[in-house]
Amino acid sequence: MNLKLTSIVATICIALCACNKKGTITETDNGNYTIFPDYKNVTIPCNIAPLNFSLIDAPDAEYALFIEGNEQSIWVNAKGKDFFIASNKWEKLLKSESEHTLTFTIAHKQDNKWIGSAPFVVNVVPDQIDDYITYRLIPPGYENWTNMGIYQYQLSTSKQTTIFDNSHTGLNCVNCHTVGSQSPQRTLLHMRAQNGGTYINRNGQIERIDAKTDSTISAFVYPAWHPNGQFIAFSNNITAQTFHTSHPNRVEVFDDGSDIIMYDADFHEIFTSPLLKQANVYETFPAFSPDGKWLYFCSAPAVEQVELNFANVHYSLCRIAFDADSRSFGTTVDTIYNARIMGGSVSFPRISPDGRMLVFTLSQFGNFSIWHRDADLYAIDFTKRTLHRIDEINSPDVESYHSWSSNSRWLVFSSRRDDGLYTRLYFAYFDANGRAHKPFMLPQQNPAKHYLQLDFSYNIPEFMTGPAIVKTKQLYKASQAEMIEAKYIY
Repeated sequence: MNLKLTSIVATICIALCACNKKGTITETDNGNYTIFPDYKNVTIPCNIAPLNFSLIDAPDAEYALFIEGNEQSIWVNAKGKDFFIASNKWEKLLKSESEHTLTFTIAHKQDNKWIGSAPFVVNVVPDQIDDYITYRLIPPGYENWTNMGIYQYQLSTSKQTTIFDNSHTGLNCVNCHTVGSQSPQRTLLHMRAQNGGTYINRNGQIERIDAKTDSTISAFVYPAWHPNGQFIAFSNNITAQTFHTSHPNRVEVFDDGSDIIMYDADFHEIFTSPLLKQANVYETFPAFSPDGKWLYFCSAPAVEQVELNFANVHYSLCRIAFDADSRSFGTTVDTIYNARIMGGSVSFPRISPDGRMLVFTLSQFGNFSIWHRDADLYAIDFTKRTLHRIDEINSPDVESYHSWSSNSRWLVFSSRRDDGLYTRLYFAYFDANGRAHKPFMLPQQNPAKHYLQLDFSYNIPEFMTGPAIVKTKQLYKASQAEMIEAKYIY
């Protein structure tokens, strides 16, 4: 055989191999496969990593996936019952300046023919999602813990990297991290016990703050950045914990006292208002309006012997005016959601950056909604002046901590809907009319293996517009430095 003929034969062989790797669906049986994660009929952004998934309780067979877009389509041969979509092909399917739909058809091979199931769709919108989120990974609250850490995750690549883990600081508690205006230039976290303090990053400069003073009941707890980056609202909380012996909520955490204070990061000063520091009222969970003129918070009348009567604690959603120029608060408190009249208990108010939507968690009582199975997400639409339960998002189990993307189109929240034990992260799209769409689970390169083997809960997810600028070495160095004492001035 001459060289030219050999080349032709090789080309034919390559073509035949390619045909064997792909296929054509010749028949349909309208089967309906259960998949994990459940990506059926979800709405996703045009810059998300591939939605890899696995078949659940499907018979042994040879499987394939056909994804059809408006102009392109791809064929994916399963590895067992797992589907791994090539990133480059997935990106081409997603790219569009307008909303479009992808049709997914799962097929199995029978008598050398591909038999297709009933297809499902994934809706793709051009509203991009911030490329990074940050969160804490921690064992569930009913377990003893040692390891925990703060991590970041790139949504376009499904890659997780470590910001800080507590193996560097004696396995202490690392918690209550937050991001100001979705910017990695403004972040903070607390460390408890060894290396304790509040670590505040502004533009790459980290300060370790000693926030406990003679005039405050505790160090800093729940934080909220003011849009100007100079002020940070914190709650001070005297917190206790109990474990239920026969209750679906398992764990109860409650406050025996709480106030809200303001920290001026330029001058290391603390100030507040008498309306935010009432002896007979619990004030907690601060959150700023996007213009910085209003401080929202949760407020409940104090209860005697709260350790026995925590089910009688009901938090309302309130707000007070704040003037950053004069460092002063308003003289009245507005009640937005009155728990005494409307029932339930409010926690974690979060306002979208465009100022339109306020989402909060509502549970039957108390403020530790992350273990309350009845906890659901509710929304106030300020343009429509409406309040509603977000039925498109909620499940029969816990929906809790949540935060907004910088374009106000995406909400990330934590949920125990999968097994009732571990919180996982979900993302929901809010369209131009303020309507929420079916959420999708945080994508992973191998989601079935990842979530099956992960014995940690995702905690306090926050969007970031870019990667973290603070590294582990910087935080560890700051943990060895002297603390800056915050001064309480009024």
